[in-house]
Amino acid sequence: MISLTPVQSLLACCLVLVIGRVLTTRIGVLARYSIPDPIVGGLLFAVLAYLLSTWGGVSVSLETSIKPTLLLLFFGSIGLTANLKLLAKGGPRLIAFLLALIPFLILQNAVGLGMAWLLDMHPLMGLLGGTITLVGGHGTGAAYATRFADFNNIQDVMALAMTAATLGLVLGGVVGGPVAEWLMRRHKLAGSLDHVPGDGHEPADLMENAPASTAGSYIVSLAAALVCLVVGGYLAALVEDAPVSLPNFLWCLATGVLIRNGGEKLGLKLDDRATEIIGTISLSLFLGMTMMTLDLSSVARLAGPLALMLAVQTLVCALYAAWVVFRMLKRDYEAAIMSAAFCGFALGATATAIANMQALTRRHGPAPEAFIVVPVTGAFLVDILNVIVLTSLISLPFVGGM
Repeated sequence: MISLTPVQSLLACCLVLVIGRVLTTRIGVLARYSIPDPIVGGLLFAVLAYLLSTWGGVSVSLETSIKPTLLLLFFGSIGLTANLKLLAKGGPRLIAFLLALIPFLILQNAVGLGMAWLLDMHPLMGLLGGTITLVGGHGTGAAYATRFADFNNIQDVMALAMTAATLGLVLGGVVGGPVAEWLMRRHKLAGSLDHVPGDGHEPADLMENAPASTAGSYIVSLAAALVCLVVGGYLAALVEDAPVSLPNFLWCLATGVLIRNGGEKLGLKLDDRATEIIGTISLSLFLGMTMMTLDLSSVARLAGPLALMLAVQTLVCALYAAWVVFRMLKRDYEAAIMSAAFCGFALGATATAIANMQALTRRHGPAPEAFIVVPVTGAFLVDILNVIVLTSLISLPFVGGM
């Protein structure tokens, strides 16, 4: 076994991200559909590690204990760049996004239950292939898998839950870009970077006109992000035993929003560009490590029913994003970007949704409302709605009572 140290693991992840960037810029299909760099590079590493383990008998072990910190750092950065004045502007979209999300949670679980019935599986396995792991992610999947193993005596349920959640990250990152690109081509939509110079629609380049970020501005932004982690962790510990459990990253994001919007009144002004770069690096490293540690051998063992269930869920999600979400969000460029984000957290996680948006906006131009609406929805609203839907379904006699 090859066990990499923390520094070696971080270096390997950085190299994977570089390779992912090279591949996504030089391979036409990857660039055309805006597939995120960490998904491409990390999946390639996972495949090579699997082949090395299978054919060479050598396994590679990464030190990934920094992953939770990276994710919290990313959400802290999102909060630090969240201008609540824009949220007022994006309020109607936020409401429309939620109205589109609620029926989808029911639909995704209905599809999972239907597939479980067709494949002669326990109904709870259908929920595991539904919003428990796809919308809920690894944390929710682990919590429900433990419950199902203890009270329903379902075998291999934890492996199934973790595999479904991990594959959901991949599928959410792969399908989001193509959905948005198809919508933009079909409806002739364009971002600010798509306008050809001289056509009369040149956007003002805020990055060029703004003062250059300095080392000091990066240090201040990093310090503010670390404050979000410390304060967010303290708040999460205070409400740990509350009836409704909220994820830790919610408190980091909320702390960031408070600093960003309350700090200006006290004379504290952060460099949004520096903060965004810190958040982007943290997210890229988190997703890269997640993809690099994808256990393809477990995926192979659980292939078949799980693969078929996830394939159907991916198709349903893509169609729903294109024909329902996009239409409910004003059918413009921002709506296309949010449709890609919807695929990200409906199949994977909020981090995947943000990665989808970053890949698209890097190519086509900014979507400021999307970067307000999606994190707010994905940070806690979707989890609250998901718990309500799952609790209702599990209480049904033909689901949890079997």
